[in-house]
Amino acid sequence: MSGSQVRFYRFARVVLRATCFWPYRARVVDGAKVPTSGACVLAPSHRSMLDIPWLAMATKRRVRYMGKASLFRVPLLGRVFTLLGGFAVERDGSDRGPLRDSLKILDGGEPLAVYPEGTRQHGPTIQVLQPGAAYLAIKAQVPIVPIALAGTEEAWRGPGRLPRFGRGGVVLVGDPITPPARTGSVVKRELVDELNARLHAELQRLFDEANALRDSGRRASGRRSSARRASGQAPNPIDR
Repeated sequence: MSGSQVRFYRFARVVLRATCFWPYRARVVDGAKVPTSGACVLAPSHRSMLDIPWLAMATKRRVRYMGKASLFRVPLLGRVFTLLGGFAVERDGSDRGPLRDSLKILDGGEPLAVYPEGTRQHGPTIQVLQPGAAYLAIKAQVPIVPIALAGTEEAWRGPGRLPRFGRGGVVLVGDPITPPARTGSVVKRELVDELNARLHAELQRLFDEANALRDSGRRASGRRSSARRASGQAPNPIDR
């Protein structure tokens, strides 16, 4: 990144933290597990449009991610998305460019976010994983980092829905998973299936733990608020 891109990303990250993270009382757990240098595939759970800014809080590094090509055609907006690390992909799958771009990003030593569940899902169960994240990790021979985002679904589902602030949230980072070694240039399907099975199990474990941490945090907040009311003190707005 150029100096101006670095400054813009740092500024944007501060804005996102103030507008899309703190108001929901979200926190990052084990963020140090995200590699501080070198390429990696970040593989988060996917429940809400808030997943993008919440994922960005897991590391100070600029995270690269795919976005709908139509958004990048909007004047100014497309430029902003590009500066934030996004690159365009056609939703109909007709463009092979995103695969090349993804491998180029990993070859350049940057972290790349790929939602292994594909589209946004519902509920506490991690759904069947798509092969993309595992394939890229094996092809580029870079670690894949499972990340659970608990609370985004309750906080905001997307356009047409009102955000629900102060609900609490947890971004829980798991240990990086080393992909199986490949021989030759072709990534065998059995290797992808093997890595996907490991990723699914770890992502489900992390998602369960993240939701438990979120629930315990909300209960503790409720107890603090009740104690203040019992003592006659004004409740703290952040505990509501």
